[in-house]
Amino acid sequence: MAVNKFPVEGSHIMMFARSIADDNQIYYDEDYAASTEPGRVIAPPTFAQSSAQFDPDYFLRPKTDEDWFGSGKEATGIKREASGGGGGGGGLHAEQHFEYHRHIGPGDVLTAEVKPGKTWEKEGKRSGKLVFSETVTEYRDQNGELVITARGVGVRTERPVDQ
Repeated sequence: MAVNKFPVEGSHIMMFARSIADDNQIYYDEDYAASTEPGRVIAPPTFAQSSAQFDPDYFLRPKTDEDWFGSGKEATGIKREASGGGGGGGGLHAEQHFEYHRHIGPGDVLTAEVKPGKTWEKEGKRSGKLVFSETVTEYRDQNGELVITARGVGVRTERPVDQ
């Protein structure tokens, strides 16, 4: 995911917080937020994930000119190239970590750059080799300052899990 412009807006923060059922007033009430340590409305910890909505190539977003897995038009699945792990297995998102270098809030405009992280292998008991791969996304603000480092870990199996 590469995001050239991710404007952080108060209404987006509020809706995101509501969607995860977090009613902390710091996410929407400016008067309350002013009395807290950050001193302003801030975004919830996982808010950076919503930057995907500003990525024109985000693989889960339906394309208007092609079938997709949820379109009901006999689409066969997500069209995404798999990385690592061998053939015939499956993959999943295993972990997500966020390191905040400072709070983000309304008025910030972020960019995101994705970099490869570590890769390691482990032998699975029922699915053969497991290949773990890390992706590091660095979010920078409008001044180029690093504000969030997000680290995601995916795992692919060598073959389907034995029954």
